[in-house]
Amino acid sequence: MRALHLTLLITSLIGCGRPQKGEEGKSSSGRTVIQNKGSDTLVNVAQAWAETYKNVDADVAIAVTGGGSGTGVSAMINGTVDIANSSRSMKAREIESAKANGVEPKENIVGYDALAVFLHKSNPINELTIEQIKGIYGEGGATEKWSDLGISIPGCPSDEIVRVSRQNNSGTYAYFKKAVLGKGEYKLGSRDMHGSKDVVDLVEKTPCAIGYSGLAYANDHIKMPCVQKTADGDCVTPTVPTAADGTYPIARPLFMYTAGEPKGAVKQYMDWIMSDAGQCILLDKGYASIRDVNCS
Repeated sequence: MRALHLTLLITSLIGCGRPQKGEEGKSSSGRTVIQNKGSDTLVNVAQAWAETYKNVDADVAIAVTGGGSGTGVSAMINGTVDIANSSRSMKAREIESAKANGVEPKENIVGYDALAVFLHKSNPINELTIEQIKGIYGEGGATEKWSDLGISIPGCPSDEIVRVSRQNNSGTYAYFKKAVLGKGEYKLGSRDMHGSKDVVDLVEKTPCAIGYSGLAYANDHIKMPCVQKTADGDCVTPTVPTAADGTYPIARPLFMYTAGEPKGAVKQYMDWIMSDAGQCILLDKGYASIRDVNCS
């Protein structure tokens, strides 16, 4: 009986310390803490939102971490975060898992992004078709060398196409697969990077490389070709306006998921993100807003 009483006491104490699904916690200072985790595409703007929000409500702190869209969604399903950032929509199996765990996911589109293709500055290519990109990245694609596309690249004597990709828990990885490869799979042998910045850094330093990631991570040291949906279609450059109007072929919505309709401090924070103030921060970070906003 003493052993049973001890077991019940330990179980009770553990249960008291576990946060409830969808409920923000409290810091040692008494401030409300909203846990926000997920997409590496969104992490920079999420951190900017969190930093600015301190001036909006000093009693609320936003704890932001990355780790990938799949990581954030799993944490939301398990009730360990209040908001999951994702650069792709939830998968059917994730929704089923959430419902089995008593969670009804609420999808909130917070912005739009152009998923750009990155090349080294010395690469002479200025435009690519979806079919050409698929030939480079897709399983069974015949494009293995830059000479297969009729070019040579200074500083790339091997002629090898160094494919830079993302890890498979990334929403960027999943969306690129859907938009470019369709029902196909990725070729083996790519260099799979943990974050968007890592993709850009590697392409910048590697003349033979090609990579893809969110437009917000582009810099002046890499090159972004325009992309044609079909061989006879317009070649569209990845920009904020072409992401917003959907003319860029690899544009996508950006999501923040909550466990059911957001309430309390989480709802107030989400409402602020959707406001002109929040959306102007999104624009400043290189993403497209969900609507026309006044940033004057």
